[in-house]
Amino acid sequence: MSNENVSSRPIVETCLIKIASLAVTTAISSTTFANIDLENSSSIDDNKMSLAMDAESRYQYLLSLPSIRNGAQCAYRAAQDNTLTAFDFHPEKMDAMADFVCSVILQDYSADQFSQIPPHGRWQHFETKDVPRLQTLLQEWKNGGVEDLECCRRLVDLFLVSVLLDAGAGDTWKFQEASTGLSIERSEGLAVASLYAFKDGLFSTAIVGVDAQGLKNITVKSLGKAMQSSVENPLLGLDGRADLLQSLGNSLLRLPHLYGETGRPGNIVDHVLKSKDASNKVDLKTLWDALQQLLIPTWPSGRTQYNGKPLGDAWPLSLLQEQEDPSGVGIQPFHKLTQWLTYSLTVIFERLLKVEWTGMEHLTGLPEYRNGGLYVDMGVLTLKPEVLQQGTAASGSTVPIFDASDNVIVEWRALTVSLLDRTLQMVNDKMATSTKGTARPLTLAQLLEAGTWKAGRQLAARYRPESKGSPIGLRSDGTLF
Repeated sequence: MSNENVSSRPIVETCLIKIASLAVTTAISSTTFANIDLENSSSIDDNKMSLAMDAESRYQYLLSLPSIRNGAQCAYRAAQDNTLTAFDFHPEKMDAMADFVCSVILQDYSADQFSQIPPHGRWQHFETKDVPRLQTLLQEWKNGGVEDLECCRRLVDLFLVSVLLDAGAGDTWKFQEASTGLSIERSEGLAVASLYAFKDGLFSTAIVGVDAQGLKNITVKSLGKAMQSSVENPLLGLDGRADLLQSLGNSLLRLPHLYGETGRPGNIVDHVLKSKDASNKVDLKTLWDALQQLLIPTWPSGRTQYNGKPLGDAWPLSLLQEQEDPSGVGIQPFHKLTQWLTYSLTVIFERLLKVEWTGMEHLTGLPEYRNGGLYVDMGVLTLKPEVLQQGTAASGSTVPIFDASDNVIVEWRALTVSLLDRTLQMVNDKMATSTKGTARPLTLAQLLEAGTWKAGRQLAARYRPESKGSPIGLRSDGTLF
């Protein structure tokens, strides 16, 4: 690992000690981390940390949800102390940013309607433009005698494939829906396109659903046709998306105890329900662990590894690195698409099977370019001049571009996770003040759905009307953002 920035050493040492201590606990117990106050060192007994933690425990920690927020907290501390490597942090801009997010939320929901804000998830994308595509499909199944349990399996089939296809589509791609005449772009377009591909049986050898062999049969040509990708309408990262679905098929077959002999994603429903208690409650960790077992081997092989094992969406971050400290692995996990999938799948269980989840507080805000772009476009984060120059030289335009694995992008994403937590508190405080305490506090999932993600998209349209893209360009293989 690279040498650390000497000026950031106190922050790095403090954060690595805390992370190491948390990693040990994560690996050996089910301790709740959401209540640990990382702002105050008294919340963690550093004397109990184990520098001799074995490599497997560290690896499992880096796959866990708590590792994401804990590492991001270190990035925020570096921001406060002005020791970031790629960005400058402008806390004085946070108030205006929170005001803007509040205004975006209130565009669609009055304060007395906050309980109606759905959690962030893929469901809303399928029903974009107020077309009830999922509701219509569910009604067709139920009219045909399909019970709720099987409907749940089928939706999990659909959502899992759709979310994995939900990396950035590019600035020009659109899906033309024949039945409505609508032209749908970006994430919603990918959702609707995947729905039609699902209904046409692209992902399955059976009549309805998804199975491993159907995914293994996917080709760039067949996927491109379903996504309406062409020279005139190119879908970014098409080859990578096809490879990802094929890899998913292979991974499903390696886990028959979770996904059955045919490798059906929807069989995870039965696995999850085995762990519910008498009150129909399920620990989110049951779903998360099953998804990580499936997806970690699925991601492209060139990504970060630790102890010879793949980590998926987790990347070296220079401000975390400690060459001489055995407790510091210097890697910041995100697991963004897996978190997006988890947010999306939990909704299916809640709506169809009335499952109540525990441990949802471990999910973080999603570190992608809409949420992250909010902080750049509002001036909360600015690229350091030399980093900006490097990025614009690479892009040949005013919008800088970097690889997903570049330190600047990893730092941006880590800061996004931490800033989203703080934005939630600020927005809830502002809403409470403006309504004299009558507004229902938003959850993080609701903030992502009605606030930050939409705010980032609106700012992109305002400042970059032609592309409506990110303020920082990302080289994508179609499997990450």
